[in-house]
Parts: sequence; C-alpha cells; structure tokens
Amino acid sequence: MLSPLMYLLALGVRLDNPGTAFFRQERIGKDGQPFVVYKFRTMRAEPPGAQEPQPVSEQDRITKFGGLLRNTSLDELPQLINIIKGEMSFVGPRPTLGYQVAAYNESQWRRLLVKPGITGWAQIHGRNAIPWAERIRLDVWYVENWSLKLDWQILGQTVRIWLNREGLYGPGGINDDFIKATAPYGQGLKISCQDNMS
Repeated sequence: MLSPLMYLLALGVRLDNPGTAFFRQERIGKDGQPFVVYKFRTMRAEPPGAQEPQPVSEQDRITKFGGLLRNTSLDELPQLINIIKGEMSFVGPRPTLGYQVAAYNESQWRRLLVKPGITGWAQIHGRNAIPWAERIRLDVWYVENWSLKLDWQILGQTVRIWLNREGLYGPGGINDDFIKATAPYGQGLKISCQDNMS
C-alpha cells in the first residue's frame, strides 16, 4: 500500500543527490542480536575513498531533500521492512550501534530485552533533545513497565511529536555524544552482547 509513496521518496533522494536511495546500517536488536536497519538516505553520498573534515554540525551533510525527510520523519519509513522481517516493532527502544551497546552497564542492557521500535517512550519524552543517558533510562523504564495500553499511549503521543517536529536535533543542531553522555553510568564496565546472553 505504501510502495507508491516509498518509490516517490526514493526517487526524490536520488534526484537530489546521486547515489543509493537507502541507508543501511548494522544495529543491535532484541537480546543483543545484530540486524541491518533501513532508512532513506538523508546525507550526501560521497565518492568511494573521498575524505571530508568532520563538520561542526550534522546538518552540514544533510541534503535538501534529506532535510525534508528528517523534518517529517519519513526517512524512517523503510523500517517497516524491518518490522515485516520481525527485527523491529512499531514501539520499543530505538535500535543502537554495537559500540554503544558495548558501553552499557547491566541496567542499561535491559533495554535490549524487547524488540527495538520506530517510536518509543524516550521518543515522546524529548528524543534527540535529551542526553543519551536519560534516553536509555526512559527505555529501561519502558521495558520494566510494558503494557499494550502503554504502547497505544506512545503511538498516540507520537502523532503529536510528529506534527510538532519535536526533538529532531540536539541543541545547536548537534546530537548528544553517546560516550560522553553515558560515561558516569557505564565507564569502566564494558559488556558485550555475548556476555549478557550467556
């Protein structure tokens, strides 16, 4: 049903900046299992081997059409594929990167006890505008207090967040640095997915 819209968005990505329409990245899912997450590409596609200085703001790399996708959160639409494949859910903690999971302490690792979601408890309580440590704390609370009623509440609040475009970026357009944000919680305690699953 959504394939015509996804085709038009993919076409818009490629017309705005040559390259693949999709962004693929390995993330960590339920029980620490890695999977490939799908999104529409929102940043410039650099030629292979090209090197570019790290920009001050992430927005420097975002394409014109990519900015529209981000501001409307339509860049997340391909994650419906992840839901169909059983890797994600509509509601749950956002899927994070392996190096982030490696820095979790035992309490933070509990956010991996459920499938990651397109939206979640942390997303309706600040999203990128709040520090990583707070986002993880909210996700753990969700895991420990999960109910179908809570999921419906999150979905309802997500509509408001989406309409108001809240929490798209951190202060100054720079999203919070994960390692710095979690240092007081996980510093010196490196826990791998395998360690927690054994």
